[in-house]
Amino acid sequence: MPHIQLNGQPVEFAPGETVLQVATRRGEEIPTLCNDARLDPAGACRSCLVEVEGSRRLLPSCATPAVDGQVVQTQSERIARHRHTLFSLYLTEHPDADAPGGLERGAPNELARHADALDAGDWGKLVNLRDGIAGDRKGDHNPYIQFDSELCILCAKCVRYCDEVEGVSAITLAGRGSETTISTPDSRSLYDSTCELCGGCVAVCPTGAMGEKKPKTHGFKIEAELEKVRTTCNYCGVGCQMDLNVDKEGRAGEGTVVKVTSPTPSPAASAHLPGGLTGVTSDGNLCVKGRFSYDFIHHEERLTEPLVRGADGQLHPATWDEALDAIVQGLGGVRERHGAGSLAFVSSSRCTVEENYLVQKLSRAGYGTNNVHQCAAT
Repeated sequence: MPHIQLNGQPVEFAPGETVLQVATRRGEEIPTLCNDARLDPAGACRSCLVEVEGSRRLLPSCATPAVDGQVVQTQSERIARHRHTLFSLYLTEHPDADAPGGLERGAPNELARHADALDAGDWGKLVNLRDGIAGDRKGDHNPYIQFDSELCILCAKCVRYCDEVEGVSAITLAGRGSETTISTPDSRSLYDSTCELCGGCVAVCPTGAMGEKKPKTHGFKIEAELEKVRTTCNYCGVGCQMDLNVDKEGRAGEGTVVKVTSPTPSPAASAHLPGGLTGVTSDGNLCVKGRFSYDFIHHEERLTEPLVRGADGQLHPATWDEALDAIVQGLGGVRERHGAGSLAFVSSSRCTVEENYLVQKLSRAGYGTNNVHQCAAT
């Protein structure tokens, strides 16, 4: 197989891999802000530059294909100087960053993490180089997504995700020079654009400039303070994986789900996969329902125990055994009086494929009727 010399060591690679993919698979730590396995390489943030023998300039490892015999250095004095200067300049766009934690407003801030690791800049003495930025959409009346231009570094990762993954192109880079910002056509609300409010822009943003509004109504904590619980979305039968972010101090100590995130593997885990695949069932994506419609979990009208209708015609709390006995008696009685053809079973598209299979087996094998359906008809 072809190989490159990576930091003095020969490393094999597959055709089509980039230097970043090869280095990441090897365990080399290269900072990235605009890179994502699902997106075409852009080389916009310039944080992943490396030295390639024969090139007088540092090259973006995310957009540089691996070539047989290539000699690459990912760590050197020149690279360290570049990264320190680059992240120091990025920090000048954050005038309120008097401490590293000041930059993290809920979503993880990769810029802050890398800047801390590189000791890039005096957090208390930074100068804002982008006064009067146009297009700040904090006032957008949609209930889910907000844009804070003070944290934006114009990596265009959100724009590329909206275009390449979602295919809706609801947001774009607008303006010129220091007034360049993320905006919608004619600066309209996201409600008035092609935006599907999937929240993918929030998920890929490396600085938290694209953020969520709903967590702030729950006392707003940074994501690192929340407990993640892996589960499967139940809004349809696709089976997207997602993480419920739980504030363990909420609801009198019972815990409150304050946001939902979509799991993606580490870059090292997806570096060997073709076509930008991440190795996660949902590919790290969620729809508007999966990401934002979690209020039902703690809704005051949500049923938390079985209810069985008594002789008085009213619903009364019951145990699961009592509820199941009532179901068996009710279905059996209808079959005895009117025959199996009088029964019909309707499942839900919010069930998994396995659950829907069990419903049709209960219908056909258990009660002898083919009257079984579910609304997604899959």
